[in-house]
Amino acid sequence: MIVTGIGALKLNPATDGADGASLFPGAATSQAGGNLGTTFAEAVSQAASKTVNTLQNAEQVSMQALKGDTDTRQVVDAVMSAQQALQTAVAIRDKVVSAYLEVSRMGI
Repeated sequence: MIVTGIGALKLNPATDGADGASLFPGAATSQAGGNLGTTFAEAVSQAASKTVNTLQNAEQVSMQALKGDTDTRQVVDAVMSAQQALQTAVAIRDKVVSAYLEVSRMGI
C-alpha cells in the first residue's frame, strides 16, 4: 500500500490516558479496537477552525461590551480564552516548522 499526502496519516491517541480531545475533538477510537480516528489533516483543520471560532467569539463579546450589552468578566474570559487558543496555535505552528526544517536537513 502506497501512502501519499499528509491526509493519509492517522491520528492515534496517547496510550497514557490522554486522548487529545480538547485540541482534536474528532479524534477517537472505539473500545472494540476498530479505528474511528480522523486523519492528521482533518485534526489540524478542526483545531484551526476551533481557534478561529474562539477568536471570533472574543471579538463579538468585546463589541457587545462596547455597546454595554456584556459585563467585563465575560469579556475577560473570552479574551483570555482567545489568547490561550492563539498561543497554542502558534506553538503548534512552531513545532511543525521546526520538524519540517529538521526533516529537510536529513540526508537521503
